[in-house]
Amino acid sequence: MRDTYHEGLDALSERLVEMTRLARHAIARATTALLDADLNAAQEVISGDDELNKLNDEIERSAFELMARQQPVAKDLRTIITSLHMAGDLERMGDHAVHIAKIARRRNPESAIPAELRSIVLEMGHQAELLVIKAGEVVNARDAETARELDADDDRMDKLRRKLLKRILDPNWKHGVEATMDVTLAGRFYERFGDHAVHVADNLVYMVTGEKVSDRELEA
Repeated sequence: MRDTYHEGLDALSERLVEMTRLARHAIARATTALLDADLNAAQEVISGDDELNKLNDEIERSAFELMARQQPVAKDLRTIITSLHMAGDLERMGDHAVHIAKIARRRNPESAIPAELRSIVLEMGHQAELLVIKAGEVVNARDAETARELDADDDRMDKLRRKLLKRILDPNWKHGVEATMDVTLAGRFYERFGDHAVHVADNLVYMVTGEKVSDRELEA
């Protein structure tokens, strides 16, 4: 019975790591859709979100079943509760990738990103991938020390978003209201994607050490 119990706990982590892989693929394809006006990539992200939602549901069911049948305490209980929180964050990361893909789909066959902002948005996409890759690595290894680094890693994303907004607010901006809204929203979705990756890492630290890293509240 205890072997089955610990297999169940391990399965939670395995599903979480798989969710990070799916979230990475989603944000990478969403960036392609946004910059290249790639309708197929946009549709792939939108339809693929079902798989992330399915894994989130599986983690939720497994977590409640483990709590009901095994009545875990101490670290095991922390593992289950934080797994639920991490799954929720990863599911929302998929949602943000979908939002970006929908911007691309709405503006197709044109690109939603003006040429002079492409390099910034491309870098935001790369930074988003790096953050979710690192989140997956720390979850897989239960590496609290490396998990603490993600907050600083996310600073780069925040700087990129500020740089994007500065360009939009420049008096020489000439791309109109629609482009302004699209670029502003895309930047916001990338930023939130990164914030949720940091929240995954914060929860991993709590899972391993029992230490609360921060009390940040994240929007859906």
